[in-house]
Amino acid sequence: MHSVLFVCLGNICRSPTAEAVFRDRAARSGMLERLSIDSAGTGDWHVGKAPDARAREAAARRGYDLSALRARQVTPGDFERFGIILAMDEANLRELELLRPAGFDGLLDRFLSFHPDTPVREVPDPYYGGDQGFEQVLDLIEGASEGLLEHLRGRS
Repeated sequence: MHSVLFVCLGNICRSPTAEAVFRDRAARSGMLERLSIDSAGTGDWHVGKAPDARAREAAARRGYDLSALRARQVTPGDFERFGIILAMDEANLRELELLRPAGFDGLLDRFLSFHPDTPVREVPDPYYGGDQGFEQVLDLIEGASEGLLEHLRGRS
C-alpha cells in the first residue's frame, strides 16, 4: 500500500485538484485500492473550506469532482501516515522540509518531478489569475499523475 499526500499553500486550488485527478487516474488504472490519497496546505487560512469555485468548475469540465474535499493544514502526523509527500512548488517544499521529522524516510519532493514531458518545475498558483491558470494547473497535474502512477507501478 502506498500513501500519497499532495501539498500546496492553502489546500483550495492545486493540492485538492491533484488529489482528485490522481484518485481518478488511480481508479482508472486499477490501483486505487492499493493507495491512500489526501491533500493539505502549509497554511491554515482555509481550513474546513471547500476548494475554490474556479478550481471546482475547471475540474468538473474535465470530469473530476472536488465537491467533497475540504481544506486542512499539514500536521506532523502526516509524516507518519504518508510515505510520499509532494509539494506543488519550491516554497511549500521548503516549508515541508522544516516540518520534516528526523525519522521520516519517505519521499518528499515536488509533484512535477514526476511529469515526464515538461520543463516546468512548479505547479503555478492560479488563485490570483484567470480561468486559463486553472486549466494550466490541470494540464500539469494530469501529466504528473500519470508519471507518479508509472513510478508506483515500478515499486509495487
